[in-house]
Amino acid sequence: MHGFDYSEILGDIPADIADLMMEITRIRSMEGVRRRAYPKDYSAMEGIARLASVKYSNKIEGIVSTDERIREIVQRGGVPMTHPEREIAGYRDALDLIHSDSASIMFDRETVLNLHSMLNAKGSEKHAFKDADNAIVSIDSQGRRHLVFEPVPASETEEHMEQLFLAYQELSSQGYEPLLYIPCVILDYLCIHPFLDGNGRTSRLITMLLLYKEGIDVCRYVSMDEHISRTAPEYYSSLNESSEGWRENRWSYFPFIRYFLRMLLECYIDLDTRFAIVDGKKIGRTQTVENVLMGSIAPMSVRQIQAVLPNVSLYTIQKSVKELLAEGRIEKVGVTRGARYRYVRRRGYRCCFPSPCSRASEKYFTALAQFLGVPSPEEYIIPSWYIAYGSPWSAALVNHLSAS
Repeated sequence: MHGFDYSEILGDIPADIADLMMEITRIRSMEGVRRRAYPKDYSAMEGIARLASVKYSNKIEGIVSTDERIREIVQRGGVPMTHPEREIAGYRDALDLIHSDSASIMFDRETVLNLHSMLNAKGSEKHAFKDADNAIVSIDSQGRRHLVFEPVPASETEEHMEQLFLAYQELSSQGYEPLLYIPCVILDYLCIHPFLDGNGRTSRLITMLLLYKEGIDVCRYVSMDEHISRTAPEYYSSLNESSEGWRENRWSYFPFIRYFLRMLLECYIDLDTRFAIVDGKKIGRTQTVENVLMGSIAPMSVRQIQAVLPNVSLYTIQKSVKELLAEGRIEKVGVTRGARYRYVRRRGYRCCFPSPCSRASEKYFTALAQFLGVPSPEEYIIPSWYIAYGSPWSAALVNHLSAS
């Protein structure tokens, strides 16, 4: 019996995973303001993401149809004509169910069976977990099959799923970090492989459900399924790496957590990139790379900048990035191959002493100013990001500081 032990995510977290979590949290903290400002844009993006999620989650499993037929089924309620189209329509209905009322949908046996039944997958009419053992195999270029992973036997599936549901209740109610425990639950689900068919698609529906229940709903506006489809080799590689030793209770969640967080961050970056286009008006030829980065919450790659400025050549964008880096107006995030660029924001808040702040606050400001390298002991520029994020003094700062 697998032991559902999540102590790994309570210990030391790898630095790159911690960085991914911090970046996601940073973007999330600002994204709500823009959502309130552009409700129509978000509504339009929700429709686009819905179509993409249905298409790409099925495509990962080899269930395909033409774009026109998928659009007809998803957007116009067209009648499916073939079995693959019935599976596509089923995913549409399951996704709509999660979108409509995720808060009241429990992650339990009945929910998982209902979602699977809606998919029209093999055996879904039974409304039960698998009744025969299954295996995950790969086929090489010469047509030979290789065992990749041996899931839980059918005779043990019911017990393992019950343990998973109980583990989730504990994780979600005892203050565990959702960005860490949700991919753990999804990995466990895929290692159990509770159905003969439809495990991948139900896992992606469950992913959205659990994210939505934690208020993380970027996948409503940008399809995470599409990002997974486009990085399928990395997806399967991370699953293989994390599932190794799972049955013997000597495995690590971190490879899959790392991949999961990268895809989630890509969704946030994708959303932010789209707003560089829809924010007020489309960005044209006369606007610069600096304008794009200035308006972006998340760091952007050269490829993403080019997507926003389709009329500007790649050479011009690369040259502009190089100049902006040299002038210190943007900064580079990440290594060369996966580098992104972020605008260096100068705006801050000015505090002059004596002030209404207490002496304790004055000492705090003095220490903070020394940390920031501000020379004058009487006048301090406090960066706006410090007030926006995580400071226990935020309320006092906002009350006592005026914008410079």
